[in-house]
Amino acid sequence: MNILLQPEFDDILQPLGHSAAEFFLVASLYHARKISFASAAHMARLDFDSFKNRLLEHFNQGYILADECVLEDMHGSGFLK
Repeated sequence: MNILLQPEFDDILQPLGHSAAEFFLVASLYHARKISFASAAHMARLDFDSFKNRLLEHFNQGYILADECVLEDMHGSGFLK
């Protein structure tokens, strides 16, 4: 699916870097608890820590700790051994 954004988004997203629209879409799906943290990081093409850091940068929150999938994601990513 290709999404055509309204021109008004260009001025907002351009300073946020390459693939900003994709990152915010993925972050929104994660915050809405539609996808897991690991899936969101993968879809954003970021490693676990980079995705967490971008969430912190833009939302002041990395992990959603109430998410029952967080520990599973952390184990699956190799973050916890």
